[in-house]
Amino acid sequence: MSIWNKLFTLGRAGAHEATAAVVDANALRILDQEIRDADTAQGKARDDMATLVARRRILEKEVAGFRDQVTKYEASARAAVQKGDMDLARQVAQRIADLEQDIALKEPQIGDMRAAEDQLHTAITATDRRIETLRREVEVVKVNESVQKAQAAVSARGAGAGASLGSAADSLARIKERQMIRGERIKAAGELEDRRTGADLDEKLRLAGILPGQSSADDILARLAPAQPTLQIEQKPGDGGKTE
Repeated sequence: MSIWNKLFTLGRAGAHEATAAVVDANALRILDQEIRDADTAQGKARDDMATLVARRRILEKEVAGFRDQVTKYEASARAAVQKGDMDLARQVAQRIADLEQDIALKEPQIGDMRAAEDQLHTAITATDRRIETLRREVEVVKVNESVQKAQAAVSARGAGAGASLGSAADSLARIKERQMIRGERIKAAGELEDRRTGADLDEKLRLAGILPGQSSADDILARLAPAQPTLQIEQKPGDGGKTE
């Protein structure tokens, strides 16, 4: 029997864990609904308070009417006493007594209504503040939840992104290697072609300035300059071939 009890307890524990998991997964939705429920309750409380205020004002008007009647009947009772009509004065006095009894009964009710209104107003105001504070906190929690989900998604993709970047880097290195090899092949083919045609030797002669048919700027200036006359040394007789 104890084994069955343990199994039953285990089942209850599993159900509790499943329920807790569902609640945690939908915590924000539950919070939103609870806030909406609180707003609905606040609306009902305001309606009740408005009804209470309306009834209190009606009762106040009724009591004010009773007081007006008392004032009027007091004058009438004095007039009846002055005329000596005591029966009429007694009837008026009884009416005044009834009105004063109604006033005495309803005035405390008005006081109780006012006290209830003050309590309701205080409670509604405090609850409004709590709801507003809770709503702001829920908004902060929602933003944090979104940010954390985004961070988790980025982290989850980080390993795959790192592998992709490594593969891309390897591909780029292979492309650069192929381009380098292709460039060297093109350069080597050009050099072989120059050797075959003698273009490489001509280039060396050109750089050395001894390429046949090539003239430098100094050569051209020397060719263009006018010819200078040749100076001859005059000999005098008796100099013995000496010159001055």
